[in-house]
Amino acid sequence: MIALLVASLLLTSPAPQSQAPAAPVIEIAAPGVVQELELNDGSSVIGRVESIGDGRFVFRTGAGVEMTVDVSAVRSLKPLTGRIVNGELWREDPNPTRLFFSPTGRSLKKGETYFGVYEILLPFVQVGITDRISIGGGTPLVFGDFEQPFWITPKMQLLEYRSTAVSTGVMHFFNMGDASTGIAYGVVTQGSTDSAATIGAGYAYARSEEEDAGSAVLMVGGEHRVSRRVKVVTENYAFKGGGFVSGGVRFFGEKLSADFGLVAPLFGDDLIIFPMINIVRKF
Repeated sequence: MIALLVASLLLTSPAPQSQAPAAPVIEIAAPGVVQELELNDGSSVIGRVESIGDGRFVFRTGAGVEMTVDVSAVRSLKPLTGRIVNGELWREDPNPTRLFFSPTGRSLKKGETYFGVYEILLPFVQVGITDRISIGGGTPLVFGDFEQPFWITPKMQLLEYRSTAVSTGVMHFFNMGDASTGIAYGVVTQGSTDSAATIGAGYAYARSEEEDAGSAVLMVGGEHRVSRRVKVVTENYAFKGGGFVSGGVRFFGEKLSADFGLVAPLFGDDLIIFPMINIVRKF
């Protein structure tokens, strides 16, 4: 009897109705913003919404072609980071907060994260806590009968105005013997994510029970985009007793970047040049 009652209720209950997908929001792009339009047939095009009418809108592609599109034909419309060059979308460098190793004045935004590896053996991560504050750390991939060293990298952006960004931060090392070791720095970046110069000044310190040692450090670097997916990068240091010079290229896509460069120490009698390889993935 109970089984018949349940079956009757199931047969007479109205079938659940599937909800229709929400209609995409069509809006005119802000100046400098590129949009990706995807239609219900699976095709997509890069450009900008120029004007909006009753149930339809005008979309201008990167090649300058104007399309009149029905809103009902749109699957999605989303902004992209980048710009149109000769009809192609040039996406922004996904790793603009660093040169090879040194931070730039730019900051991660809240919720942004990147994970990378320096020289194959030095993994690191950095997380945006707010639009101006981030924190991260890393540890070398070496193991043995000793305390594993690691470092933390808090960073705070002090200013971002037009093409100028200023930040300060610390890279502090732990489990480095009896010494407290690290570098405190300030850095200024002037320019766009396509072409910019960065100047930094810091103080490298090593404090222990026996002695305190330290040295001022000056960093001069730059980046310049030469094609859709390639930048040239340089990063150079001067400190008491010597320095380093470096140069190379960065290849990048939407989320991933790879740096390949050469580094030469500026101390000692012999000229030694060694390769530098960094891989960074942004989330």
